[in-house]
Order: sequence, then structure tokens, then C-alpha cells
Amino acid sequence: MDIETIPALLPYAKPFLFVDGLSHIDENSVEGHYTFTEDHDFFKGHFKGNPVVPGVILTETMAQIGLVCMGIYLSNDTLDKTTVIALTSTEIEFIIPVYPKEKIVVVSEKIYFRFGKLKCRVKMLNAHDKVVCEGTIAGMITSKS
Repeated sequence: MDIETIPALLPYAKPFLFVDGLSHIDENSVEGHYTFTEDHDFFKGHFKGNPVVPGVILTETMAQIGLVCMGIYLSNDTLDKTTVIALTSTEIEFIIPVYPKEKIVVVSEKIYFRFGKLKCRVKMLNAHDKVVCEGTIAGMITSKS
């Protein structure tokens, strides 16, 4: 599967798409990036006068790049319109904040993929290569029917 094709297969659209592109993907790892532009609605109220990206959005960004993109890559032969990739668990440690206009990079390594369950070790880095947050994310790849 072509690296440019995978983001187009994600089941998200703006304003809930947090993948600008991928720089690497194989059966064991993925790396991608996203820039949090100033126009995201969540910056208006999180926090007043000092906006930061909410932890739930950082987790979602890591899940989209580090879990869903890899799940699409690994399931290429079985993907169809009934395929669903659902988050099942997260364990994330937040270390430093992410601000408007910041570009982040997500690096994910597969822990396992079996019986439709994918678990990955993920970390998010800022433009200074500082770890923003890290942990594990797991999800299920299944069919709607």
C-alpha cells in the first residue's frame, strides 16, 4: 500500500482529522505528523488566555497516526466499506503541553497484531524532538456486519 494512500482511507474528516501526512510505515512501525493550527475550536476555551491542545486531542492524534494508519496498512487485504477500527484502550502519560501552530510527530511501534486486535507503543514529539506524551494504545479491527 502506498504511503500517500493511507491518510485518504482514514474514516475521519476535518475538523476531526489529525493527520497531515506519513513519513514512514511498515509492518512494525509508523511515523506521521500534524500541525495544530490556530483555528481549532478547542483553543477558544482550553485554556482562557493560554490555549493548549487538550490531552484527549493529543491521544486522538496518536491513535489516528499510530494505530489507525497502521491498522489500515496491516489490514490492506481485508479492508472494505464494512471495516471498522475502534479504540479499545489507552494508557498515556502527558509530559509537556502543545500550543497553537505547533507541528508534532507521532512515532508508533507495533507491540502485537492478532485476532483483529492491534496494540502499539506510541510517542509524540514536538519540533524540538522533546517527548510531549507517550504510552500505549490498542484497538480492534472488525466488520460492521
